[in-house]
Amino acid sequence: MQVYPLKFGPIYKERIWGGKLLREVFGRDTPRGKRIGESWELADLPQDKSKITNGKLAGETLEAIISKYPEQVTGAKTFSLPFPLLIKFLDCGEVLSVQVHPDRETCKRMGKGDFKTECWYIISAAPGAMIYKGLKKGVTREKFGRAIKEGTVERMLNKVEVKVGECHYLPAGTAHAIGAGLLIAEIQTPSDTTYRVFDWNRVDENGRARPLHIEEALQSIHFDASGDNISVTTVGRLVDCEFFKVDKGHQKRNCEVLLSPGRMKTVIVLSGFGTIVGGGSIVEFKAGDTMLVPAACEGVMRFSAESEYLTVTI
Repeated sequence: MQVYPLKFGPIYKERIWGGKLLREVFGRDTPRGKRIGESWELADLPQDKSKITNGKLAGETLEAIISKYPEQVTGAKTFSLPFPLLIKFLDCGEVLSVQVHPDRETCKRMGKGDFKTECWYIISAAPGAMIYKGLKKGVTREKFGRAIKEGTVERMLNKVEVKVGECHYLPAGTAHAIGAGLLIAEIQTPSDTTYRVFDWNRVDENGRARPLHIEEALQSIHFDASGDNISVTTVGRLVDCEFFKVDKGHQKRNCEVLLSPGRMKTVIVLSGFGTIVGGGSIVEFKAGDTMLVPAACEGVMRFSAESEYLTVTI
């Protein structure tokens, strides 16, 4: 394998709450006439597999290159697939549903679904933009169940005004929702299991409401952690959990960062632009790019403008 940083084509997802920030912030040429709410940047799910867009491996899937070259890509002689991360951009033109993702134990108990822990990095935020993050202190399953029936779920949630540069960690079992006017980088375990409990009485263009999953959600929410999930990080090591670690970098124009071999990294470029030089290749990057830097890759990351980026490791 020719070792170089790998770039992937986005997998766009139409959502009822989709916005226009991917175009406005990153200059993305998203499909016209569709409300794109998610751009899957790095994915290895059964129906959605990222494909490389640069270099000699262009056209190969993430799954294929790890299967062929596990040690060069991951640093391990054997590596269990699927790839353990799903990286997305969320473009939130409207508020998302109130929902929860199950943990491993809940999936086993119910005999379905895949667990999901995630974090949100705020890339762009309209004035006063909000997220709903966890339950208020003292909310029990019984109180939450009554709120679902009465249509007062919002009152049970911690409502948090957010700012650009914040990172919010949401372990599996956390009830949550994202408000309107936000562009978010979401780093998560590879799962698309979502249980909705409230969708703001919203209907699609055909007048149909999206399905709810109330019993599954009630079984998934960690009610014993109510009031505990409101912390926020902004610099350095943003997240350090058993599934992934997220670090924030900030470099001035004309600065360089050495890329040492030995550990696979995913780099999400938030602002600025530059190049990675190494292994006989030059890979350009800009704001909105997500790159997988193989474990065997050695080189230098050169910044042609002041830049911010996230580095994700497992």
